Amino acid sequence: MFKSLVSRATKDSISRNHNAIASFAFSRCAHSLSFATVEAEEVSGSRPAEVLHLVQGKWVGSSNWNTIADPLNGDSFIKVAEVDETGIQPFIKSLSSCPKHGVHNPFKAPERYLMYGDISTKAAHMLSLPKVSDFFTKLIQRVSPKSYQQAFGEVSFGVPGNHLRQQSHGFRWPYGPVAIITPFNFPLEIAVLQLMGALYMGNKPVLKVDSKASSFGSDFGILL
Repeated sequence: MFKSLVSRATKDSISRNHNAIASFAFSRCAHSLSFATVEAEEVSGSRPAEVLHLVQGKWVGSSNWNTIADPLNGDSFIKVAEVDETGIQPFIKSLSSCPKHGVHNPFKAPERYLMYGDISTKAAHMLSLPKVSDFFTKLIQRVSPKSYQQAFGEVSFGVPGNHLRQQSHGFRWPYGPVAIITPFNFPLEIAVLQLMGALYMGNKPVLKVDSKASSFGSDFGILL
């Protein structure tokens, strides 16, 4: 489940989910990076982006929309599908399908740890490519008041607390269904760290990124 950004050239109503998903697929083809659905330089009041939800494997919209003002000129340049009480049931149903002992744990489906290790290795390789890191850096800058170097710090590699001879051993047990709510000031770093940590441990998370800074969502999800 992922609140994600999907760029669309037209302003069709999102209530027609078929058209929204078709536009999502088209936008992926329109960019040089295979996972990209939007370019930071292209999002504007005349070419607004739309934030959809990924729940139970499907991209869905909402009847309740929140418009985000462009910090450069005040135009509405992102439309965010918000979830209210009438639309929350699919998320509850999805979370309820995960037991308390998680999707995996040290004694249940341990091969999933290796699967996420492979996913992380490939994602790290992609993020090390200058074209990919530049893409996410500029996307962060578009919605967050940061310099290029500050935004790049969220994308680049770092190992805080990695001291000589320091090791950690232990079993990490899942909680099952969990919720993650992240702030605007580190739109990619905090959201991805918390999301991946929850997935590694076998939890099934629902992620809510601050609406003002949810631009990285679908593209990072597709990259993974």
